[in-house]
Amino acid sequence: MTRPPTGAPTEARPSARITSFVHHRARLTEGQQRAWDRSWPVLGRDVADLVAGTAPYDPAAWFGREAPLVLEIGSGMGESTAALAAAAPERDHLAVEVFEPGLAQLLMRVEELGLTNLALLRGDAVELLRTRVPEASLAAVRIFFPDPWPKRKHRKRRLVQPEVAALVASRLEPGGTLHLATDWDDYATQMRTVCDGEHLLENTAASRPGGWTPRPVWRPVTKFEHRAHQEGRDVHDLVYRRRCAERTGDHAS
Repeated sequence: MTRPPTGAPTEARPSARITSFVHHRARLTEGQQRAWDRSWPVLGRDVADLVAGTAPYDPAAWFGREAPLVLEIGSGMGESTAALAAAAPERDHLAVEVFEPGLAQLLMRVEELGLTNLALLRGDAVELLRTRVPEASLAAVRIFFPDPWPKRKHRKRRLVQPEVAALVASRLEPGGTLHLATDWDDYATQMRTVCDGEHLLENTAASRPGGWTPRPVWRPVTKFEHRAHQEGRDVHDLVYRRRCAERTGDHAS
């Protein structure tokens, strides 16, 4: 989704695990602060608390029902997140983001639309998936416009790497989907290569040219995506499905 400016990246240790974010510091507007004060205590949770076990990871309790669960890694300013949650009231949605103004802006959208099927989590989605999200528990995972880390020396920091693809795939229920989108050509190719190499995933558009999924009409066009088009960057979508049964023998076959 819409990426806030990254500013100066934090240096990662060579042995550091991949995370889903870079820390950003920014002030909230008055409207965002009011929405935060009103709604964060009800709708928001810190991933660090869930990982530490000081707060429970319990979507059924949060939403008061059992429903298919969609997790979005990096909800940005929440433009698509809120619209997609509103369009699918039969599904519950988890938006994981570290950028507080983005979370606050999403809270404003939740209040405006009266959404009851969206919860917000502040922190590292990868650590949440690794430590708290049960296997085969998600109907879908969305990764829209993750930080492209365009400099070659920084590309090891990109989110979509083999270990993350394997982790996400393991948390999808059989038949669940992983939907990715990016406006950086080389990152799109990397995403496709990484996900093609994960034996639990199959490309739903494998028979189409390049393996790209046609842009879904239901995915809202955000201001960020509109700007990408204005600047001449193509947007690539990829949709993978978790296989209903693991293949035997050569996983890469």
